[in-house]
Amino acid sequence: MLLLLHIENFALIDALDLTFREGLNVLTGETGAGKSIVLDAINLILGGKAVNAMIRAGSPRTLLEASFTLTPALSAWLETTALEPLEEDLLVCSREISLPQGLLRSRFRVNGVVVNKQQIAQLREHLIEVTAQGQALQLGRTDRQRQCLDGFGGEALVNQRHQVTAAFTHWQKLAAKLERFRQNEQQRLQNIDLLHYQLQELNAAHLEDAHEQLDLEQELQRLNHSVELQQQSYRVYQWLYEQEQGEACADLLGRAESTLLEIAEYDPQLQPILELVQQALTQVQEAGSQINAYGSTVETDPQQLQVVEERLMDLKQICRKYGPTLADAIAYQQTIQQQYADLTNEGQSVEELEQALRNCEATLKQACDQLTKLRKTAAQTLAARLLQELKPLALDKVQFQVDLQPIPPTPYGADQVQFLFSANPGEALQALSESASGGEMSRFLLALKACFSQEEGVGTLIFDEIDTGVSGHVAQAIATKLYHLSRYHQVLCVTHQPMIAAIADAHFQVQKQVISPQKTKAKTTNNGTQITPAERTVVSVTALDEQQRRQELAAIASGRTTEEALTFVDSLLQQAGQVRQQHYANIHSKTSAKAKKARRGSVKSADS
Repeated sequence: MLLLLHIENFALIDALDLTFREGLNVLTGETGAGKSIVLDAINLILGGKAVNAMIRAGSPRTLLEASFTLTPALSAWLETTALEPLEEDLLVCSREISLPQGLLRSRFRVNGVVVNKQQIAQLREHLIEVTAQGQALQLGRTDRQRQCLDGFGGEALVNQRHQVTAAFTHWQKLAAKLERFRQNEQQRLQNIDLLHYQLQELNAAHLEDAHEQLDLEQELQRLNHSVELQQQSYRVYQWLYEQEQGEACADLLGRAESTLLEIAEYDPQLQPILELVQQALTQVQEAGSQINAYGSTVETDPQQLQVVEERLMDLKQICRKYGPTLADAIAYQQTIQQQYADLTNEGQSVEELEQALRNCEATLKQACDQLTKLRKTAAQTLAARLLQELKPLALDKVQFQVDLQPIPPTPYGADQVQFLFSANPGEALQALSESASGGEMSRFLLALKACFSQEEGVGTLIFDEIDTGVSGHVAQAIATKLYHLSRYHQVLCVTHQPMIAAIADAHFQVQKQVISPQKTKAKTTNNGTQITPAERTVVSVTALDEQQRRQELAAIASGRTTEEALTFVDSLLQQAGQVRQQHYANIHSKTSAKAKKARRGSVKSADS
C-alpha cells in the first residue's frame, strides 16, 4: 500500500507531501488542474519514461519519493536483491532526475540504495497497477486480450506458454538451418573448400600462444647480439666486482665500509650511513654474480637463429593473411572452425535434419495443444466471472465470450484470442473493439480489473479517469465497484464524478494557481542585483476535511456551492453510507454462513 508521496520540482509542482489512506483515495479538480501529475509522479518513481519537461522550470533537479508498506512478498524480493529492509517496515522508492549540461540523468533508489531500471520494473509488479483511459483502446487489440487471458490463467498457463515459446524458437532455428542447407548447397560446398584450405594452413602453423611472435622477436634480438651481450656483460662484471686495472665498485665500497666502521665508533650518527654502504656493497656483489652467470649462458647458436627466423617469417605470413595480429589470426581460426563444422553439419544429412524438424514440430504441436486446453479452461472461468462483475455496472443483460480460433503456431501458441461482446439483448456477439461504446469499454475494463483483483496481486490499483463517458446510475455503479475493490486493495482514482468522490475514504483536491511577482520574494545575486521573479504556475494538492469535501462535491456536481447543491451532496454522502453498510452486512452474512457450515460439519463428525 502507498503511504507517503514526496514531490520536489516536478512539472508544475514546487513541493508536495501527500499521505494516502487504506481504501479508496480520490483526486478531483477542474479539467487541466494537474490531477494526473500526481499519478505521473508515482509512475515515474517506478520506472516510467522521463523527459526534460518533467523538471520544474528553473530547477536543477526533480526528486520523487514514495513509501510503501512492507509485505511478505516485498520482503522476499528484498532478499533476492540483497537490499536491507528499513526499521520502520517500509519500502522507500525514489528517483532523482537532473539535466547536467543539458543531458537527462536519472537515478533510482530503493531504501537508499541505487538500483537499475530492471530491478525497479520487477518491484513495480508488486506495488502498483495503473489503469488509464488509453488502456481501454489497447484492450481492443487481440494481442492485449491474449495477454489478459494468459495472466488470468495463472502460473500454470504462463509456464506452458514459456514452453511453447522455447519449442517454437527451436523449431524456427531448425527450419532456417534446413532451408539454408537446401538452398545454398553449391555455395556451401565452395565455402567448405575455402574454409578447409584455410584451416589446413592455420592448423599447420600450430597457433597456440598469441604472444609467440613477440617472444620470438626478442629471442631473435638476443641471438643476433650474442657476442656483444657476452662482451658487455663481462665488462659490467669487471666494473662491479673484479677490475684488472684499478679498483672495481665493490672494492671502493669495501674501502668505504672499512673507513665508516672505524669512525662510527666515535660518532654513532654515522651508523645509518654505514648500513646504507653495507647494503649497497651487498647489492653490487649480487649484481656482479648475476651478470657473470648471465654472460656464461650467452652462446652463439646459428642453427637456433635460423629456426627462429623461419618461424617468424611463417607467423608474419599468417598475420598478413588472417591478422593483422597473431591474436586476430588465432581468433579467426576458431571462428572458421565453427563455421566449417556448421557447413558440414557435423555429419548431419538432409534426411537427418528433416527428421529432427518433424520431431520438433510434434513437440511444438503438443505444447500448443496443452496451452490451448489451459486457455479454454481459463476462458470459461473469466467469462463467468466477468459477467458477474459487469452486472452491477448497469450491464446486467450483457453477453461476453472469449473466442479461441486455431492459427499456425507462433511463439505465443496456436490460438487467436478475441473478446466477443454484446451489451444489448438480441444483438449478436461481435469483437469488443467494434461493439462496445466508450462508457461500456470503461466499465468493461473496471470489471476486468475486479476479476484480477480476486487473485493475489499488487497492493495499489490506480485508475485515471475510468469514469470517462458515463453518468447517472452508471457512474453510481462504477462508484460502488471501486469501493468494493478498495476493500481488498488500496485504490487511487482521478475522477470528475461526484458519486465516485462521495464514496471515497480520502478526498484530495487538486488546484492550479498563478502566483504573481508581488507574492514572491525578490532574489539578490552575489553582486547585489535584485531579480524580481515572473509569474509562476503552481499545482497544489489539499487533503479535504468533511466540510471542505462538501464544498468540493457541490462544485463538481453543479459548479456552484448553493444550498440546492449542498443538499444534493448530502444525499450522495448518505447513499455512500448505505453502500458501506450493505458491504459490511454482506461480509457479516458470508461469515455467519461459513460459521454455520463449519458447526454443522463438526456435529456431523461427532455423530458418526
